[in-house]
Amino acid sequence: MNVSENLKTIQQQINDACIKSGRNPSEITIIAVTKYVSIERAQEALAAGVEHLGENRDDGLLKKWNVLQDKPSWHFIGSLQTRKVKNVIDKVDYIHSVDRLSLAEEINKRATKPIKCLVQVNVSGEESKHGLEPEQVVDFIKQLKDYPNVLVDGLMTMAPFTENEAVLRECFRQLRRVRDEVKHLNLEHAPCRELSMGMSNDFQIAVEEGATMVRIGTALVGNESEEVT
Repeated sequence: MNVSENLKTIQQQINDACIKSGRNPSEITIIAVTKYVSIERAQEALAAGVEHLGENRDDGLLKKWNVLQDKPSWHFIGSLQTRKVKNVIDKVDYIHSVDRLSLAEEINKRATKPIKCLVQVNVSGEESKHGLEPEQVVDFIKQLKDYPNVLVDGLMTMAPFTENEAVLRECFRQLRRVRDEVKHLNLEHAPCRELSMGMSNDFQIAVEEGATMVRIGTALVGNESEEVT
């Protein structure tokens, strides 16, 4: 596993996707998803030039944060239980999984400054995925004006795990349409700039469809549980 070489490959793939869609690669943030790998592998990613790390559990984030502190920007990308907000709130720069008012209320109560939050949207409609239905997003975000420490910086989704490109594109396009709808409202608490979508298997398609953040684990830092012999 050579994280530096993986990063170069991914950057080239993003560049190609940007050329194809008329975008600037500087608009895309690569988040290394380190939930399945060691602190040492996360350090390799930082040494290779990665500036953003994503974790989906509070204990995993805290374990790495205790060593790496604020060297990277930290993204909490998993479903966040309300009772665990206090564990991560002063460690993270972004929370990608805001999907209910009780969570927003707890973030607002625990934060000492506005936290960049992304509203999670279940575009695919799969029961196994968290998030709001697309038609619920605008009303939900309007209600978040009551929580000054919740800055709605964008939307996040997880596409279905499929090789059907048409299905993936429609999923990403739908999220972009909802984001644009929110953006056009010009809400002070919801600039809604970011689109967090695309993972190891579909990030190029996501970039072509407007992603500003891609969450890449296996293709970038691997999955150490699969490397044990």
